[in-house]
Amino acid sequence: MSELSYPDDLRYTTDHEWVRGDGDAVRVGITAYAQDALGDVVYVSLPAVGDSLAVGDSCGEVESTKSVSDIYAPLAGEVTAVNEALDGTPELVNTDPYGEGWMFELRLDEPSALGDLMGAAEYRASLTS
Repeated sequence: MSELSYPDDLRYTTDHEWVRGDGDAVRVGITAYAQDALGDVVYVSLPAVGDSLAVGDSCGEVESTKSVSDIYAPLAGEVTAVNEALDGTPELVNTDPYGEGWMFELRLDEPSALGDLMGAAEYRASLTS
């Protein structure tokens, strides 16, 4: 199995979401671990722009050839953008989970909450425990 990557400039959740950004605006997606476990992604359902999310809210789904998994809000905030490219090319989640496969953007209610998420080393350690 090839080594999965977990960029050091991201924050991570135990639900295998990543968060990129600082201040009050962040971008959210699922980790290489999550897309690898799912297999070939065939459909992605995302929250709507304007949705208000609380931490842990189920706000979408990723459907693969193997299963359907919920996407959870890693932080509280308002959805300000969604990746519409995933409508036609959901496989971007597999081929580029940290780039073109991003899912949605949030304007955070509490930007300081970003510090509550795991760093890359902590996330990597959580996968082996």
